[in-house]
Amino acid sequence: MLSVISYHTPEGKQAVEKILSRSQLESPGVQETVDRILADVKNKGDEALFGYTKEFDHITLTKETIRVSEAEIEAAYQKVSPELVQVIRQAAERIRAFHEKQKQNSWFDTKPNGEILGQLIRPLARVGVYVPGGKAAYPSSVLMNVMPAHVAGVEEIIMTTPAQKDGSVYPTTIVAAKEAGVTAIYKVGGAQAIAALAYGTSSVPKVDKICGPGNIFVALAKRTVYGHVNIDSVAGPSEILVLADKTARADYVAADLLSQAEHDPMASAIAITDDADLAQAIAKEVEAQTAVLERKEIIETSLKDFGAIILVDDMNEAVEIANGIAPEHMEISTAEPFSLLPKVKNAGAVFLGHFSPEPLGDYMAGPNHVLPTGGTARFFSPLSVDDFVKKSSIISFSKEALLPLSDSIIAFANAEGLTAHANAVRIRK
Repeated sequence: MLSVISYHTPEGKQAVEKILSRSQLESPGVQETVDRILADVKNKGDEALFGYTKEFDHITLTKETIRVSEAEIEAAYQKVSPELVQVIRQAAERIRAFHEKQKQNSWFDTKPNGEILGQLIRPLARVGVYVPGGKAAYPSSVLMNVMPAHVAGVEEIIMTTPAQKDGSVYPTTIVAAKEAGVTAIYKVGGAQAIAALAYGTSSVPKVDKICGPGNIFVALAKRTVYGHVNIDSVAGPSEILVLADKTARADYVAADLLSQAEHDPMASAIAITDDADLAQAIAKEVEAQTAVLERKEIIETSLKDFGAIILVDDMNEAVEIANGIAPEHMEISTAEPFSLLPKVKNAGAVFLGHFSPEPLGDYMAGPNHVLPTGGTARFFSPLSVDDFVKKSSIISFSKEALLPLSDSIIAFANAEGLTAHANAVRIRK
């Protein structure tokens, strides 16, 4: 099921290239549908929003029922076990503590001549968080998207999520939202929800930034409204890449590969090792563990299309290949994982050692699990407090501070043919 391939063969190179070139956003006709939905909601507001919710989700909404009520929030807490509520709170606290360390303060640098330079840091006013509904609830996604915004000081955090067939929202989603600090929850999903957040309707307020994962309609809608509002990123399928040497346990590595393969048929799960015996052992473990897992069909498709065990000459070569792939999750399951860390250039999150499995990062470690995918770890970073603040430069000069620079400014402006720029400084001399 999971092939063992030498990197120094055409098949090895092709396996890596296939992973790098995969995309869930190349679907003929979907962009046209998304554009139509966005335009309709922009022009018709609630009428289009409610209409598409009826068409796609088979739910009838009104201005009175679109928002999750206080009574529904109270009911959600009654439906979720106290033990799970406590687990959600434990995760929220660990996520909060990690993101608190990311906060930056405004600063000023003053000089005796009256020159003041600085940076003003302010939170965004209103943020929209999209949370998938569909067939399952993901309270961890709620926490990871909302907590950094809350820590940053965002005043209003609006959440949209598709309701179930009976018009209700998953209780665990509501509880996680409440614990994380969400201001309001709206029962809408899909591209129409993104349109409502981007343009605003009578029921759903316009936001400054939209974050959160979703299907291809949501991803394309986010990409399309970017510029009108800000977005976090266009998320792709999940990825894991495990670097393993002879000290790694095959059952651990296999389990970690499968933890990502079960997400999506387009998810990528790769192990790279310099030990041929370990490679074969991982392949056998993957097959044995898959046989008893609930999402067996999804896993088998994922591994067939985007999974591999790649044999290399040594771990230095393994890291080099990994940097080229730039995975969302990178595990270093070796005898001395920290010795390889300085060589890692591109990865969303790095898990070091045999007892740092990827699900630890998904739920409880504290760092954000919203990570760059599809090779974008080459230039993108995990979701953080920085994503929910804006920065303004501060410039204040006295005449004494301006005069020594005036001739240089005038010369620069004249060189660019901007004589009015030059005059604005010359007039102050």
